[in-house]
Amino acid sequence: MVGEVIAGRYELEELVGTGGHSSVYRAHDTLLERRVAIKLLHEQLGADPDLVERFRREARAVAQLAHPNIVTVIDRGERDGRQFIVFEFVEGENLKQLVSREGPLPLRRAVRLGLQVADALAFAHRHGLVHRDVKPQNVLIGRSGDAKVTDFGIAHDLDVHGLTQTGSMLGTSGYIAPEQARGEAVDQRTDVYALGAVLYELVSGEQPFPGDNAVAVALRHLNEAPPSVRLRRPDAPAQLDAALRRAMAKDPSERFGTMDQLAAELETCLVELPSGEEDVTTVVPRGAVTARPPAPSAPRSRVWPALLGALAILAAGVAGAFALGIVDRGGGGSTEAATTETRETRPLRAVPLNAVGSWDPDGDNGSENDAAVGNAVDGEETTFWSTEGYDSTLEDLGKSGVGIVLDAGGRTVARVRVRSDTPGFTAVLKAGPEADGPFGVVSRSVQVGADMTFALDPPARRRYLLVWITRLAQPDRYRAHLNEVTAQG
Repeated sequence: MVGEVIAGRYELEELVGTGGHSSVYRAHDTLLERRVAIKLLHEQLGADPDLVERFRREARAVAQLAHPNIVTVIDRGERDGRQFIVFEFVEGENLKQLVSREGPLPLRRAVRLGLQVADALAFAHRHGLVHRDVKPQNVLIGRSGDAKVTDFGIAHDLDVHGLTQTGSMLGTSGYIAPEQARGEAVDQRTDVYALGAVLYELVSGEQPFPGDNAVAVALRHLNEAPPSVRLRRPDAPAQLDAALRRAMAKDPSERFGTMDQLAAELETCLVELPSGEEDVTTVVPRGAVTARPPAPSAPRSRVWPALLGALAILAAGVAGAFALGIVDRGGGGSTEAATTETRETRPLRAVPLNAVGSWDPDGDNGSENDAAVGNAVDGEETTFWSTEGYDSTLEDLGKSGVGIVLDAGGRTVARVRVRSDTPGFTAVLKAGPEADGPFGVVSRSVQVGADMTFALDPPARRRYLLVWITRLAQPDRYRAHLNEVTAQG
């Protein structure tokens, strides 16, 4: 295959990975003069209409997921009866290779990478797609050091059930959720479980349930309570340990209900980690573990019957679609130059916020409901600042967003809590040295619930904060309320 040209433009240069269903090549796009990754369905599988349709669905689904932590789909087609998908080429390695090379990662680095993966999966979930094969081999690390999720080859559309067969088990045994191992229905909590297992490996250097073969590993996922990561990493905070065990609870109802909830917990864990910890890793050898360290008790779990008739493990991950790309997280603003303080081991204290005004750079008059901005910081949840009522989403109106500016007085801010009686909108925290901008992104973009806490990383002195609403989620009114915004630092 090397040297062949696909679709008249993609010249295959090197085989970089292969799996049960497909192979991935590094290729040269002769039309646009760039490197790409091309994924080819194995020739012998082209006669299976279900697999062909699943392959096509992967291209269609992932092409809709424009996210900095998801590998971008460039093209799709067919060559001599073989399906192919063209992706951006990420030059680097995958998480499995990283851990194999470096061993357990420093805690801050592990949690940061986990947050990026959680962001990507939460975005996919909001678009109705469950990955179903979250594992280190399917997370690529480019030269920028950022994570990119790839290989949605066995992803499950939450709104399409025709290709999901009851009693069949898809996934990779080392990270498989119990319900998936039993061939039952999956949802976003299945990805929550798998990401918990991946994070356990990043922190400890090994899978949570190692075994001699795929069947033995899957049985342990079915029947054994999630282990404490502090057995291997005594320096891991109890909060991180509890988060991983909750993510890997046997009963889906006992896990984080959404990937956004897991990400919010990881953000809190990241804020609490010492800022100078990046290069410190302390691991207890497996043979030296004799007792469980002090930690919160494991979440209640159920022991499932080991009913695995025919175990069909699809190690569908392709360990190699690599591509160079710098992720711009500035959202159009410049990052604030703020002095990071060394965090002391003390409780967070309230940071008073004063209302400055609204921020509506794409609006007709540059402001939006200015008179009510003070309601967002008046200590009364019954009052609120509100966006205007729109007839459509902000994107349809050509607006990048709308929000309010608050004065933090140059104090250190670690967390910002937003309460709203119109949950479902999407927002991000920005900060800047001047009330009229520019503002740089200082938090994740999340779907805001009735009570949402944003963790700012790193905690730093902030003068002005911008609560920036980028998407409205109420189709009956397209309006968002900020009832109360508070800060701690």
